[in-house]
Amino acid sequence: MSSPDKGPEMASDKGGSLGHRPIALSCGEPAGIGPELAFKAWQALKQDCPFFWIGDPSHLPADCPVALIDSPDQAIGATGLPVLPHPMPGPLTPGTPNPAHAEGVISAIARAVELVQSGAASALCTAPIHKKALADGAGFSYPGHTEFLAALTHTPRVVMMLASDQLRVVPATIHIPLADVPAALTQDALHNTIRITHAGLIRDFGLTNPRIAIAGLNPHAGEGGKMGDEEISLITPVIRDLRAQGLDLRGPFPADTMFHAAARAGYDAAICMYHDQALIPIKTLDFDRGVNVTLGMPIVRTSPDHGTALDIAGRGLANPTSLIEALKMAARMAAGRHA
Repeated sequence: MSSPDKGPEMASDKGGSLGHRPIALSCGEPAGIGPELAFKAWQALKQDCPFFWIGDPSHLPADCPVALIDSPDQAIGATGLPVLPHPMPGPLTPGTPNPAHAEGVISAIARAVELVQSGAASALCTAPIHKKALADGAGFSYPGHTEFLAALTHTPRVVMMLASDQLRVVPATIHIPLADVPAALTQDALHNTIRITHAGLIRDFGLTNPRIAIAGLNPHAGEGGKMGDEEISLITPVIRDLRAQGLDLRGPFPADTMFHAAARAGYDAAICMYHDQALIPIKTLDFDRGVNVTLGMPIVRTSPDHGTALDIAGRGLANPTSLIEALKMAARMAAGRHA
């Protein structure tokens, strides 16, 4: 992949509206590493990338300086981690999710979305949630953040991208069993995934003519139909149709030859057919710096590409790099939309 366009400087227009619109960071699972990562990210970024945390202040590490705020604009220039208080009932034990927190975690996400939609915040960054804890405590029925955010923003189709300086990948199917992938891969679904990715690369990453590589579903991209015919019957017709509309698409390629350095130099993003086909290469290449981006929504949303890490929560061991990169990417994307 060519070097990503870094876009406008983060929050550099101090005299303009963007400089006074910090990023909203939702708390995520309180018993996970989210609270300590918020503190570490603030220590690293402070006013270079202003953000505020929505959560219960008592869940933050004891040594975290807190600046309680009433509105997002007060996060600019704060001398501690800016916190928009969102109290939650029940005790906190790091590593052990409390069902009493589930409603608060869900409503913190919804509150953050409302602040971005209203223009009070420039973008949304979400700390990891524990889906089982939310289901157990509040009947949360969405497969993950992405689907919940799509519902909150009334967006009929969204795309999940994993991005870093090394690679951008998009899985055409996400959180479904591998056995269900062929049935879920319809021409309409693939067409929309490619279209949304193409538009997102232009709007959010500043690429004027994105080059998109498409992976095959089967080994060797089907090898002319000997190892499956989805490449012939499904993927190639979609590529041909969208090429005719002016999109720069390449493939379908065998997935096992798409991700070495020379191959990555030939495209700006790769569309993969299923979850692991996309996530294994980026997590191998750039595990700590991968960022989860939701494309197709009317708001900017990023997230660190890791989970709640309950096993190390509260021990000060969590690596904040992915959250830092997610906040920085959210700022660049928001600045690009603003420009």
